[in-house]
Amino acid sequence: MLEGELGPTKQKAARLVVDLASTAGASEFVCVEHAHVSGVSVLTGGHGLRRFLSDLAGDPEGRVAIPTTLNSAGCDHERMEEMGIDHPDFLEQQFEIVHAYSELGIDAILSCTPYDRGIDAGDGIGSWAESNAVCFSNSYTSLVTNRESGLSALASALTGWAPYWGLHIVENRVPNILVSVECEMSDATDWSVLGDWIGKQVRPDWNLPWGPMPRIIGLPWASFEMRKALSAAAANYGCPMLWADGLTADAPAVDGYQGELTFTEADLAERYRELAPRGQVDLVVIGCPQASVGEARATAAAVRVRMELGETIPDQRLWVFMSGHNHDLIAADGTLDVLEEAGALVLRDTCPEVTPYNRSRYNHLLTNSLKAEHYLTSGLNRMPTSVAPLEQCVAHAFDPTLVEGPSPVLRAEGAKSMASAKSHRGGKHESAGRGIPSQSEWSITGKALVTDVPITFLGYVNRDTGTIEDPGHPLNGTAIEGTVLIYPRGSGSTVAPFVLMGLIYTGKGPAAIVNRDVCPLTLPAASLLGVPYAHSFDSDPTLEVNTGDQVELTLAGGNANLRVVARASED
Repeated sequence: MLEGELGPTKQKAARLVVDLASTAGASEFVCVEHAHVSGVSVLTGGHGLRRFLSDLAGDPEGRVAIPTTLNSAGCDHERMEEMGIDHPDFLEQQFEIVHAYSELGIDAILSCTPYDRGIDAGDGIGSWAESNAVCFSNSYTSLVTNRESGLSALASALTGWAPYWGLHIVENRVPNILVSVECEMSDATDWSVLGDWIGKQVRPDWNLPWGPMPRIIGLPWASFEMRKALSAAAANYGCPMLWADGLTADAPAVDGYQGELTFTEADLAERYRELAPRGQVDLVVIGCPQASVGEARATAAAVRVRMELGETIPDQRLWVFMSGHNHDLIAADGTLDVLEEAGALVLRDTCPEVTPYNRSRYNHLLTNSLKAEHYLTSGLNRMPTSVAPLEQCVAHAFDPTLVEGPSPVLRAEGAKSMASAKSHRGGKHESAGRGIPSQSEWSITGKALVTDVPITFLGYVNRDTGTIEDPGHPLNGTAIEGTVLIYPRGSGSTVAPFVLMGLIYTGKGPAAIVNRDVCPLTLPAASLLGVPYAHSFDSDPTLEVNTGDQVELTLAGGNANLRVVARASED
């Protein structure tokens, strides 16, 4: 494949797999049983995704080598009028993306919950790129997967191989945080709050090489919906796996934890107070991740109680998001009829976080999911979002007057500054690092843009200008165009590489990238588009180099060298 005998598409994919293996320090490759590819919505993938997929078109050999499924799209193509999407050519662009993936042989299930449709993966290795699915699979099933980017999952799908590293290795699958739950957990939203709360407690000095991986004790029996809500919200902060005593396999014994946390009734109540709606709710959204059959039935049960009192939902104020698979199931058992008769809009093939909302209609959402809240308030939609248990959500859908007053406003001011250990450095500096196998030789001189805080590309880097728009981030308001961009790693969504690729395609990306840590969210874009990339330096470049320093970055024989040519003024 590396020599191109199976066509250019698989050649690109093979080069990326080798680059990822080199960066991760993997000594071997592993056969992959199943892949799940993210980066489908026009909203998330943007022009970077569309351009990349068009570059792959026309290769008759460019089809996946293993069973591969596709993540949620940005709309239900049959309900566009009801959704009111105000985005030029959205449906046309969405069809273009899905069609391109289908031409690669990918099964367009358009679902963020591939674990909720009977996939039998046995004891094999997966390459999954949807964060909630990664956490659910590793925690509750026998399919083992790293937290892949959309591009790395696609590369594994096309080749059938992945680097053997990270969570593939049993020794790395150990808890690093201990969480004691000391409160009742009677509603699925309680479990969602818990997952998100754990991520918010993580300290920057904790050593979490694969992300936060908690062992949770004190939880009661849990339904499928509760387990799904917990793992989805935990994934907000990069959790790829968790253990819950009595609900998952037993957690391996460890000598100690990076942190020990206690979740109390007071913690749960405080989060509900913080998340409660303040101001009129414009729309209620259920199904993030996409609603299970059980969640749809629970919603219908709450709806039926109000219908028996003669009430209906005005203006389709309740949207329920589902996979096509589960939508067909509730159509067969009558649940769909109940929801639609009440005035709800039941959507298939999409989910709340990747839908572009019409801001002339909707400026404050209510949901039962902390995963939805986390992403809806980000740069994807910048939508004020509140959270409440399912029955309360349904009540708000029926009665728009439950909370009156103007819609809340997201404010950047007052955002908590992200912890940074940077200080101005002077004098000479030179350090050695590594390149990636697909790049043999280059030399770059330019101005450095440096942070020791991870960069979240999806939602927090403007996909048109390349400006970091992340309140509290040290580089907030700074453009990455033409810089030697030095940062620890990427964070957030597995769709991040497509944002970076879009910026590179349009000339708004960096001239070169230096990562401190292994970064499967950054490397794929650099590898596929030939942006000079280096990592694993013998001294931390995020601390030793200042923003504004003139630097020289070279690669020869796989060895990278970073040298400060001239220091920036401390002013």
